[in-house]
Amino acid sequence: MSALDTTDRLFFRELDPGAATRILGDALHGADDGELFLEYRESEAISLDDGRIRSASFDTTRGFGLRAVAGEAAGYAHGGEISEAALKRAAETVRAISSGASGTLAVAPRATNARLYVPDNPLPVMDFAAKTALLAAIDAHARARDPRVTQVMASLTGEWQAVQILRADGTRVADLRPLVRLNVAVVVESDGRRETGSHGLGGRFAYDQITSEAQWKDAVEKALRQALINLDAVPAPAGEMEVVLGPGWPGILLHEAIGHGLEGDFNRKKTSAFAGLLGQRIAAPGVTVVDDGTLPDRRGSLTVDDEGTPSGRTVMIEDGILKGFIQDRQNARLMGVNPTGNGRRQSHAHAPMPRMTNTVMLAGQHSPEEILSTVKRGIYAVNFGGGQVDITSGKFVFSASEAYLVENGKVGAPVKGATLIGSGADALTKVSMIGHDVALDPGIGTCGKQGQGVPVGVGQPTLKLNGLTVGGTAV
Repeated sequence: MSALDTTDRLFFRELDPGAATRILGDALHGADDGELFLEYRESEAISLDDGRIRSASFDTTRGFGLRAVAGEAAGYAHGGEISEAALKRAAETVRAISSGASGTLAVAPRATNARLYVPDNPLPVMDFAAKTALLAAIDAHARARDPRVTQVMASLTGEWQAVQILRADGTRVADLRPLVRLNVAVVVESDGRRETGSHGLGGRFAYDQITSEAQWKDAVEKALRQALINLDAVPAPAGEMEVVLGPGWPGILLHEAIGHGLEGDFNRKKTSAFAGLLGQRIAAPGVTVVDDGTLPDRRGSLTVDDEGTPSGRTVMIEDGILKGFIQDRQNARLMGVNPTGNGRRQSHAHAPMPRMTNTVMLAGQHSPEEILSTVKRGIYAVNFGGGQVDITSGKFVFSASEAYLVENGKVGAPVKGATLIGSGADALTKVSMIGHDVALDPGIGTCGKQGQGVPVGVGQPTLKLNGLTVGGTAV
């Protein structure tokens, strides 16, 4: 059964698609753009803490979002009842945005036959007893691995989202999106000192892709290793120094410090640190950054975005030169460019906006060993925890959850409390070496923007940055 057939069964029980199209057309009279977004979602989350199942939830949501766009303005109405009466009420609300306008509706997105992930719902394939047994096995295994383990936290989450996007010309696009994730965190204690390590994995596939014994045991090992390393960590030094970022998940710094500043809305409104710099050098030679929503099975990938535009691969920075921004339909039209398949929304209750999918810096030519050998005194940040970014200025602060001292080319003691401080626009100019070991994160990213969270991916090779400010607890 096709995605369109599946979503027709979900959404058109009380509503005729022809009636929905007529109501939409009436609501968009005089508007430049707009759509009816229909969503059905099943989601679950099970968490274990200290040997017991602490929470278990299952939720089903179903609803619509109706949007009309006129110039820079947009009207949006949403509801949980998919019926002709509910759509008519919503149409009366959004119609006000284009009242008196004489716009011409934009052409619908092109069709695509691409399929980047399996359409099947992952939730019912594995029963509840098997899911809780898996979390219990993770707890037991982690405690058996080391007597210093005092607490184990594990969680399994999954969802299946079915969407259909309708346009006033009768075009209908559908997508079926699975998403699963496994997380493990371990607390260890020795001589009164407690430290934590964590690891997660996931993507757009079934549970069996992350729940094999080999996979969850590997997740436990990685979480435990990080926690034990932190037990021996010394206070991080502070000051300006060389910083080496590991491959994969450290790309979250790239996502936050650079990626948000390259979203179309911030640049159209000229509130981004990169506004007005198209075609100019904003990064060191060799730095190429893409946003790629077409990677199979990845957490941030989409067959089509939430406006119905096929996902794409957008080169944002090429060899240090700013080449383009990621766009939804509204901002692309206002900026005179094509949409890039990055119009995303958290749910039917939210209007779409430009959002990243999988943001990746491409590989260079150096080996990680070669990069580290050039460091006289600095920090090697292998993993990151939390961080904060100011989109307008590009300034960021990120905390390293696993980092090491590097002196005279040798990786030394682990350090605790290291924070990286800087500006996204400035940091990219300080990239001096790029590794050939590009890697993607294990499938754990969630991006927040204006109150909306969406799943994303990041990736990068090992990088060396000269003269980055490190905040620490030692001098």
